[in-house]
Amino acid sequence: MKKIRTAIVGYGNIGKSTVEAVQAAPDFELVGVVRRSASTGNVPVELTGIKIVDNIKSLTDIDVAILCIPTRSIPKFAAEYLAMGINTVDSYDIHSSIWDLRQDLDEVAKANNTVAIVSAGWDPGSDSVVRTLLEAIAPKGITYTNFGPGMSMGHTVAVKAIEGVHKALSMTIPMGTGIHRRMVYIEVEEGYNFDDVANAIKMDPYFRNDETHVTKVSSVDNLLDMGHGVNLTRKGVSGTTQNQLFEFNMKINNPALTAQILVACARATMKAKPGAYTMIEIPMIDMLYGEKEDLIRRLV
Repeated sequence: MKKIRTAIVGYGNIGKSTVEAVQAAPDFELVGVVRRSASTGNVPVELTGIKIVDNIKSLTDIDVAILCIPTRSIPKFAAEYLAMGINTVDSYDIHSSIWDLRQDLDEVAKANNTVAIVSAGWDPGSDSVVRTLLEAIAPKGITYTNFGPGMSMGHTVAVKAIEGVHKALSMTIPMGTGIHRRMVYIEVEEGYNFDDVANAIKMDPYFRNDETHVTKVSSVDNLLDMGHGVNLTRKGVSGTTQNQLFEFNMKINNPALTAQILVACARATMKAKPGAYTMIEIPMIDMLYGEKEDLIRRLV
């Protein structure tokens, strides 16, 4: 069996979990990890024996690059890698611009005979698949997506990028009917005014549409918990029958689940035609390891 040669780009919380998920997958081979600090020679013990580089061009024969980098860096790097002939998978999470990113990467991918799967996390991502299924079985109705309570990886990364923030944690608190409160805890860099930093956070696109509270703390590390969850509900109509009610719940470790979905979608890139896709466009079976007949016999 020819294994899927994979590079992991970025080594934060999601990158670490993605290394574990790739190493656990029987059909994957980890070619190397791309990280900015590669040149320092400071190698985490868990990466011993794994090739670490600061540029993906230092790796060879890569089938797919899994992008575990901040959302706002994904458009640039995904387009660059696709143009190099490498498939890409990312967990881009700015919902309002997913379609635009998909369209941009679709053009690059088709021009270079490559495949991109965008927004392959759990929301957007696997929750998007659940929402799609619920709408298919009850076409009329309303779906509410309630996150948390838990740590939002994307929002936390967004806060860390704001000038004056030393460390940060963004917690998502569900208020019901798809409305959320953002509880942000930060350590402030010396020389910065807390109120100015807090206002910058609240004006960031990740936060300006939600009720956001920013609190200054002495130690963010004392608050960290990677747990998260979601409650999806849909009340709708099947045919002409009213009051169809569906509910989906999960409680998860955020980076571990994101990583597993990224790996599953990396597998799916090897079976898709050139172009860019979201998870709702991919056959579910393409994300699974195994023979099609065995999967159908076991799962259908």
